[in-house]
Amino acid sequence: MLLLLSNPTSGAGKGRSVTSQVIEELKARDLAFSDISGTSYESAALNLRSALQEKKPQSVIVVGGDGMVHLAIQELAETKVPLILVPAGTGNDFARTMNLDLESPVSALRYALNHPSTSVDLGRVKGKYFAEILSTGFDSMVNERANRMRIRSKIKYDLAMLLELPVFKPLEYEICIDGERLTTRAMLIAIANGISYGGGMKICPNSDIKDGLFDLIILEPVSKFEFLKVFPRVFKGTHVTHPKVKILQGREVSINSVAIAYADGERIGPLPITAEIVPGALQTWLRT
Repeated sequence: MLLLLSNPTSGAGKGRSVTSQVIEELKARDLAFSDISGTSYESAALNLRSALQEKKPQSVIVVGGDGMVHLAIQELAETKVPLILVPAGTGNDFARTMNLDLESPVSALRYALNHPSTSVDLGRVKGKYFAEILSTGFDSMVNERANRMRIRSKIKYDLAMLLELPVFKPLEYEICIDGERLTTRAMLIAIANGISYGGGMKICPNSDIKDGLFDLIILEPVSKFEFLKVFPRVFKGTHVTHPKVKILQGREVSINSVAIAYADGERIGPLPITAEIVPGALQTWLRT
């Protein structure tokens, strides 16, 4: 038995059409499945939790974006029940890390049905799992501003960035990586399990989701003009060669400052925070 968990509103309605394609594919293969999609984020989480307790599913098919991935991994982490992601969101950053085909989402389902799953790492902070990036600093302040806007379009994040940059100031951070302490001023700090966030910004292009380590990216203070020059390079991942970008690795990272943290686009809350890597916590499909 397969479980189907979809968000029809993801990707500005793309989720609905992709879900229809998934159902057609499952029926064509004569595969038994149970649709546990909810009418809200909360009901979807409850449905998944209840279904995992009542049944022993072969896999859980998630149709949606990073928000649905975040929901699903809270229940699937460390259970050995695999996650089949069919990307249909706006950002699709976890799908990028897993090298899934964003142009043909249902191909991810076909690949999973014909290949064995693999285990990948997850991060954990304040009792919640995250798949991609935990960050604090400029990008978190942009998220805070964007969430206060009533604009529904993705452009609100670009607008929020333009409004935040003139008033943003670097912060002082206390960091502890596997027991080693350091203090630094920074514009942005990201704890990376995957490679990207924000819909394709490759904040850590060399991150390995199977190596049992976080990559910690620190952007030390630069001028606003320099920031605007460097920022576009994040979409290709070439920003990592900038002299003010530092990359460290560790299994447990603690950060303290007067700042807010976000993970996978979800608000974690004020610092301090401690994030730990959970090796092999999720069964899923990494396309090779």
